[in-house]
Order: sequence, then C-alpha cells, then structure tokens
Amino acid sequence: LQWLSPPEAIEHFKSQEIRLAPPQFYELCRLCNFSSLQELHKFSSERALEGCERWMPVILTASDGYMQILPGDELYPEDPDHTGEKKINFSTDKKVEDLMKEGSIFHRIVIKNTNDVAVYVNIPTKYKHINPVMINSKNSDFNSRL
Repeated sequence: LQWLSPPEAIEHFKSQEIRLAPPQFYELCRLCNFSSLQELHKFSSERALEGCERWMPVILTASDGYMQILPGDELYPEDPDHTGEKKINFSTDKKVEDLMKEGSIFHRIVIKNTNDVAVYVNIPTKYKHINPVMINSKNSDFNSRL
C-alpha cells in the first residue's frame, strides 16, 4: 500500500501501474484543484452547508470507446433510465473524436480503453462546488472547448 497525491495517482494510472474506475478518476481530477489538505479542508468547510447533487452517469457507446455522460452535458437525456428497466441502448456509430468535435456543452468522462480516460467539463458547478481539472489522456487527439 502506497500513499499518492491526486496528481501522482493519475500519473500512476496513465502509466498503467494502478487501475482506477472512471468515478475515482473524476474525483482525483477534482482533488487536483487543491495543493494541500488544509486547502481542501478550507474549501469543504466553506461549502459544507450549500448542499449536494446526486447524479448517475449515462453510458454512451461510440464506435471506438465510450463516454459517461453526466447531468448538464448536452447529450444527457431528459429522462435517464437510472434503473435499467427501460433497456435503452444509448449508442452511436460515430467515433469519440467526432462526438467531441460536434459538441459544445460538456460534462463527460471519455474512455477509450482501460488507461485512456479523460474528463471534459465546461458547465458551471452547482452548490459552490468545484469542477475537475481537465486532464487529457495521453492519446487524446481532440481539444477541450474551455
């Protein structure tokens, strides 16, 4: 067991030394906004009473990867199937790169393969929260629109 800072954990993930699920990658990118535990503590103390939002990603399968689409993203459905009862197949024949070039309002995690993950967010936060630092995966060939 080894303690890693958020940037170190992301680097270990990218070099395939550790595995991270997309939600953990997203949260590590949010933690990259803080340079110290004291700074994180101050932020969390100041916004503690603001509230929080619970969300569920919707998986969009592309021809060369997939995306976890989060609330606020232009592709997030108005009535998402959170229970799986509707058996909605959310997929496209387009490539991830094309979906990124066509879009303009992002709140998504792009997954090309196990260690090729990127977070794209350009929407305002709610409840005085903080967006993740957008850390592009090493193989990204599209640009952020921030």
